[in-house]
Amino acid sequence: MKQNLILCGFMGCGKTTVGRRLAAISGRKFVDMDAFIQEEQSMTISEIFSQLGEPAFRKMETDAARILSQRQDLVIACGGGTVLNPENAHLLKQGGLILLLDVPLPALQERLKNDTQRPLLQRPDRREFIESLHAQRMPLYRQAADLVIPAGAPGNAVARTILQMLGEEKTL
Repeated sequence: MKQNLILCGFMGCGKTTVGRRLAAISGRKFVDMDAFIQEEQSMTISEIFSQLGEPAFRKMETDAARILSQRQDLVIACGGGTVLNPENAHLLKQGGLILLLDVPLPALQERLKNDTQRPLLQRPDRREFIESLHAQRMPLYRQAADLVIPAGAPGNAVARTILQMLGEEKTL
């Protein structure tokens, strides 16, 4: 049995892309926490936000963290706000390591400039909002993380770097 690897970080940092590669290379199962919540609720994240509100979604995130922390052999891609709640970070750490995918702000701005999926970004002042939110969230991500991973490279390279840092490169 392998400990869970929990990927956190700002939206657009590559949690899903890196997570899928990391799972494939390490022999773990990939779980996208937002997709897990959507499946459990039979609603999209946008529908949950618009119909039930952000507080209801955040409670669903905590429920998902509780459930997933009881499983093993997972690579979990958290939503951008998941580990901002200390309870979620605590729950997830019970089953594994939290890894912060750290991507420089200019690269995130470029990756997110045409995003139409994330509810928080559907606003006219997107660049300023991303910059402000990034400044608020990065210290909290660093506080929750067991390891900070430089993640500006392509997903496959970042996944391999993670396994090397964890001493699991023999599984490559």
